[in-house]
Amino acid sequence: MPEGHTIHRLAADHFERFGGRPVRASSPQGKFADGAALVDGQVLAATEAHGKHLFLGFEGAGWVHVHLGLFGKLGFGPVPAPPPTDTVRLRLANEAHYADLRGPTACALLTDADKQAIHDRLGPDPLRAEDDGERAWRRISRSRTSVAALLMDQKVIAGVGNVYRAEVLFRHGIDPYRLGRDLRRSEWDAIWSDLVVLMREGVRNNRIDTVRPEHEPEAMGRPPRVDDHGGEVYVYRRAQQPCHLCGTEIRTADLGGRNLFWCPDCQTR
Repeated sequence: MPEGHTIHRLAADHFERFGGRPVRASSPQGKFADGAALVDGQVLAATEAHGKHLFLGFEGAGWVHVHLGLFGKLGFGPVPAPPPTDTVRLRLANEAHYADLRGPTACALLTDADKQAIHDRLGPDPLRAEDDGERAWRRISRSRTSVAALLMDQKVIAGVGNVYRAEVLFRHGIDPYRLGRDLRRSEWDAIWSDLVVLMREGVRNNRIDTVRPEHEPEAMGRPPRVDDHGGEVYVYRRAQQPCHLCGTEIRTADLGGRNLFWCPDCQTR
């Protein structure tokens, strides 16, 4: 599932290509035909992301809400666009670009009130300028749930996925099984600030890189990571490989249906 930086990047990409101009909208698959008909010919006035939720605001039509889920894909291309396949839930197009949405968990036309209800049930997002970590801290500091599980709970903090979860805990030496209530406030503030920086870099570079400069392959004389997810990481998807810092074998375990990765030597706090 795409993490929050990808959704924020998609929001920016949509506005860059379609913002301020009317768009053509269709639903070749048919599942969003009524919504596409209402959007067709309307101006894309705003785009927004909150966690893993994308919102496209159209004058006179409301908000198209997209959640890609595990299998959704959203791709852009130049016109002339190829004929859409029957898997395309929504196609947007103008005189220069098109965008195809396939296989999302959610694609619906919302009112302002509907959209606000989604915001209300989500935690703060490190990529939203108006958010900070205070509301998340209030929940974490009282919780008997592990820090690793809390970071993946979108009601606690929105946008963090499996990669950022594993990597930020490693960067701060936090045992992923520590309870939220055992986390110190200074540790949480450091984690939140780090997520803000890392996820902004993710938006800018369109990939996740979490390794500090002194631990890059060139600095350490090690081969670069070879992985279809891209980006240099410390522990994510590195199970049974040696830790870059201490050489201990990286561990993995199932936590809430997702694979957790950590270094048992470096993450002892």
